[in-house]
Amino acid sequence: MIWLNGTLVRGEDAMLSVWDRGARDGGAIFTTLRCYGGEPFAWQRHLERLVLSAAELGFPVPPGPAVLRDAVTAVLAAEGLRDAVVRITVTRGVAGGRPVRTGSWVEAEAMGGRLWAGTRQTDASGGPLGARVMFSRVPFAPGWLGRHKTTSRLAYDLAREEARAAGVDEALLVSPTGEVLEGAASNLFVVLPNGELITPPLDSDVLPGVTRRIVMELAAARGMVVREQPVAREALRAAAEVFVTNSVQEVLPVRELAGAVVPVSTVARTLLADYRAAVTAGRAFA
Repeated sequence: MIWLNGTLVRGEDAMLSVWDRGARDGGAIFTTLRCYGGEPFAWQRHLERLVLSAAELGFPVPPGPAVLRDAVTAVLAAEGLRDAVVRITVTRGVAGGRPVRTGSWVEAEAMGGRLWAGTRQTDASGGPLGARVMFSRVPFAPGWLGRHKTTSRLAYDLAREEARAAGVDEALLVSPTGEVLEGAASNLFVVLPNGELITPPLDSDVLPGVTRRIVMELAAARGMVVREQPVAREALRAAAEVFVTNSVQEVLPVRELAGAVVPVSTVARTLLADYRAAVTAGRAFA
C-alpha cells in the first residue's frame, strides 16, 4: 500500500499522469527516513530539507508536514510495519494548470531489505561489522543539483550498480580533480591521525544529509573537532578511521576501502552509540 495524493492505494493500482513532470522529466524530489517503533526519526529535519528544496527549485507548494505525517502513519498501519524505511516523493506536477499542484506519494518497506551486508553483519561486540567500499571508476561532477535529493539520480544509481557488481556495500564518488565527495547513497567522514574529523563541505555540491548533520552535532557535543574541508583520495588511505552515514545505515564504519583493510573504528562506534541513544530517547533534533 502507498499513499498517493491523499488516498491509500495498492502499488499496482497507483497511477501518475505521464504529463506529470516527475514522471516525464525526472522533476521530483524525495527524502528517505527510518522509522523506529512506528516513529519517524528526525522528522522535522527531513521535512525541512524537502520544503527548502521545493522552494529553491521552484516547485509548487508540497503537502503540509501534518498531512505527510498522517500519510506515513497510514502507510505503516496498512502494511503492519513498525521498523521501516519510508520514502516521501514530491513531483513538480502537471504543467499548465492553475494552480499547479504537486504529485506526491509515501511508501514504506521493511527495514531488513534495505540494510547493507556491512550493517546486517555484526562483530564480537554486537555492532555492525562495517562496510566494504570502493572508489567509483567514473569521475563525478554533481553540479549544484547535487545539493538536492532529486529523482534524477542515474549517475548515483550507476555507481551503486558498480558497487553491487564488485560485491561491496558502497561506491565513493570522486571528482575529476581527485576530490572524494560522498558515497552513492551516503555521506563520508574521515578521522585523521590526530583525532579530528573531516567531511566534504556542502559547497562541493554534496547532499546535506540529515544524519551527516546529526553526527556532526553529536561529535561536537563530545568535544571532537569536526571540520568541513575537501577530502583528497590520498587522505583516505592515511586515515585513522573512515565511516559513512545515512538515515538507513545510521553510522557505519568502513572496514575495507578499495581492497585494503581500514583500521578499527572506535570513533564511529562511539558516535553510533550516541546516535542510537538519541533514537531511543526520541530526540527531535529541532
